[in-house]
Amino acid sequence: MQKKIILFFSLSLFITLNLNAQDKKMKVNPLTPEEERVIVHKGTERPYSGKYYYHDVKGTYTCKRCDAPLYRSDDKFDAQCGWPSFDEEIPGAVERHLDSDGIRTEIVCKNCRAHLGHVFLGEGLTKKNTRHCVNSLSLNFISAEKTKVVNTEKAIFAGGCFWGVEHYFGDKEGVISATSGYIGGTKKNPTYEEVCSGATGHVEAVEVVFDPSIVSYEELTRLFFEIHDPTQINRQGPDIGYQYRSAVFYNSEEQKKTAEKLINILKDKGYKIATTVEKAGQFWFAEDYHQDYYHKTGKQPYCHFYQKRF
Repeated sequence: MQKKIILFFSLSLFITLNLNAQDKKMKVNPLTPEEERVIVHKGTERPYSGKYYYHDVKGTYTCKRCDAPLYRSDDKFDAQCGWPSFDEEIPGAVERHLDSDGIRTEIVCKNCRAHLGHVFLGEGLTKKNTRHCVNSLSLNFISAEKTKVVNTEKAIFAGGCFWGVEHYFGDKEGVISATSGYIGGTKKNPTYEEVCSGATGHVEAVEVVFDPSIVSYEELTRLFFEIHDPTQINRQGPDIGYQYRSAVFYNSEEQKKTAEKLINILKDKGYKIATTVEKAGQFWFAEDYHQDYYHKTGKQPYCHFYQKRF
């Protein structure tokens, strides 16, 4: 028991020091004591008390702590719950992980890890069947006249351990976010242990949100085929298992045609491609400790490396 207590306080100290180091590297806004209670210490404001609960103006809601864009007004709806509700975030802006209560899913700003609230699925309140329940104290607002929202697209790639795939895409110009997760299986919201067991049918994958005015889907797919070995079946380097197979999960017919075109080019070059091209289904975000793994640890990918193939 004593060892567990020491470990808990050591981990808490590490997280605090890490957050302080992040604050020094990025611009963060000063917070009032009440804002700090909610944003830093993961508190909750009283229902119906927030300034944005009854707010109905066109524009963008941003992070109170770092000003990162989080939600569009078009995705806001009245859930009659007492807090601002949104059925979708700006792609790549919000990160999800299991709350400390072990039941709910907490949502935080992807940029600065500020606590926003919680996300709930399956309530049937909107067609998207999702409710981001957000504290007004975690938000600022910019009206539509002052907002320039970037049009984004999503791509999903699976090529072995998602740590390495995420690492390479995260450094690509035009990529807004690269998030590790699971796709292709049968169980809702699977855990890492469940995926590794092989019982759920999921594959480790990375969801890439990108600005198509800067980088094209074809350019990203070419990169995908050059940062892993697409000829290996159900493995990537030392990692062996169905969850490590190579696959492109397309979100449109255009993405499908692009992936198939590049596979044919590689086959013409003599590569025996094992990569499958499959329609994307539900992408489940992986646990928080998997996100930005190599950035957090300072290590380098052990089973992914760049090799020019085109």
